[in-house]
Formats: sequence, C-alpha cells, structure tokens
Amino acid sequence: MEFQNLVTLIQTVSDSELTQFSYEENGVSLSMKKEKKEKFIAVENAAAPQVTAVEFHGTSGTEETAKEEGFDGNVVKSPLVGTFYASPSPEDDPFVKVGDPVSKGQVLGIVEAMKLMNEIESEYDGVVKQILVSNEDVIEFGQPLFVIG
Repeated sequence: MEFQNLVTLIQTVSDSELTQFSYEENGVSLSMKKEKKEKFIAVENAAAPQVTAVEFHGTSGTEETAKEEGFDGNVVKSPLVGTFYASPSPEDDPFVKVGDPVSKGQVLGIVEAMKLMNEIESEYDGVVKQILVSNEDVIEFGQPLFVIG
C-alpha cells in the first residue's frame, strides 16, 4: 500500500465511529484500535417497554460482568464491529424474541462486517431475557447484545 493511501486510511478510520480496524495486504497487516466510552438504551420488552440506561466499558462476558453491568443473566456480546441484523432477510422473522428458549450454539443474530455475514451464536442455554440492540444498529466490539437467563 502506498504511503498516501495508508495516511488516508488511517485518517478515515480515525474520523469514523469504528473502534477497531484490521487490514492485511501482501503479507503486511495493519491493526488500529481506539478506546471509546459508549452509552446505549436497552429496551426490555416491546409489549411493556422498560428503558434502562447502561454504561458500557468493554469487559468480558462472564456472569460477574453481567452483574456489574446491571444485567440479570448471561450477556452475549458482539465479537466484532459491524451492523446487526435480527433476521436472515428483511422478510423473515427474527432469529429470537424476548422469552424464546435458546440453546448453546443457536444463532441469535447476524453482524455484517466488511460485506461478510457473521452469525452470533448463544454461548449459553436458557431464555432470552433482553435484546439490547435493534435491527440494523451499528454495533461495537464487545457491546452487549443479548441477556440469556
């Protein structure tokens, strides 16, 4: 990659909402990461909305972390930056809804990153207690997506 193209790429990533970016070409790899404190609103149930403000600090998905973040259950977090999709296509029903039982390995949603569709699978057996993102939301690495109880 030419130096000017590299400078342009770095500036573009710096000016964007991305918090992490990796690129590889001809055996040379480039990785950029910036720390960002995010706030988001979680809607617990569409039938009886209860809005909870949550502050995200980018920690691991353990049960202890779930308690620290104010979630009652196990948190499934995004493994990458991208766009979240709740269903395989706009015409289809969502993969899961609040109250649905889920098994470890079951697909909960899709994250599109760099034109690649990545399935987000449940890391836990249980019931979907909360869905913390909406269809087509831009999500960050490590952002909580689902609470499984």
